[in-house]
Amino acid sequence: MFNNNQIFTAPLAGITDKPFRKILRKFAPDVSIVTEMISCHSLVGGHKNCIRNFDTYEDEGDIGAQIFGADPVLMGEAAKILKDAGAKWIDINMGCPVPKVATRAGAGAFLMRDHVLAGKIIESCAKSVQIPVSIKTRLGWDEAHKDWQDLVRVAALSGAAFATVHGRTRAQGYAGNSDLPPKPILPIPIIANGDLKTIDDMERVQKMGYDGAMIGRALLGQPWVVGEFCSTSEKPDNVGVVALEHLELILDYYGEKAGVPMFRKHAAWYSAGMPNSAQFRIKVNQITDATELKKIIKDFWSVN
Repeated sequence: MFNNNQIFTAPLAGITDKPFRKILRKFAPDVSIVTEMISCHSLVGGHKNCIRNFDTYEDEGDIGAQIFGADPVLMGEAAKILKDAGAKWIDINMGCPVPKVATRAGAGAFLMRDHVLAGKIIESCAKSVQIPVSIKTRLGWDEAHKDWQDLVRVAALSGAAFATVHGRTRAQGYAGNSDLPPKPILPIPIIANGDLKTIDDMERVQKMGYDGAMIGRALLGQPWVVGEFCSTSEKPDNVGVVALEHLELILDYYGEKAGVPMFRKHAAWYSAGMPNSAQFRIKVNQITDATELKKIIKDFWSVN
């Protein structure tokens, strides 16, 4: 089984914010956590839409800050800002498949189609900071262009310390099954990502030669899973206690007006598969008051 320092939690857009990272850290104190992706334009420009996912990280342990963009100079400047804010390493998004990033912005997965630009971005970031730089990418743009190994070699030559590979192409999005091949011989360590939901999955990719594993959507509604993989915690006796703690963190971070609707998706994930969960979600989606939301959570999970 992987050591704790070989296990990572994935950057999940709109999910792995500071409140969620605090929950993850509670269950796995030593795991490597990656922030949700941050736009280099928003970060460097100080735009208001960057406030939500840009924090200081001194108190967050082993945390990597993920950035995306297509301008090498701005990416280097963003990397330095995040390093100064306490990030332990910088991760460059080269796999996001959504159109606004991968096509219109020429960033994310688009960089799998332009290895020259990808190399310039990595080199700019690596020269701007004195901490490790990594990339997170996919198998390729589509089935006919699975050239991730070439991109990893470019990354290594440009200064990347390691890479994470998600076992789907950009064309697949999140559909179908992750299909990582056995790890080939490459110049930098490779972290496996995609559909890693159980300890058996972790052991499988380890046997395939990967140097670590990154857990993503398996964390939704069950953040303790990372602790199970690290042998630092187990599923709590009452999930409602975790849900309430998560809600309090969100309210403290965002305030009631933004925090209550933001927590609705988490309430749905925490309650998934439980009796009467559909009715619970309907009620939650109608609530705008924090006190009322806390009460319905306590009632649903019988929290004293």
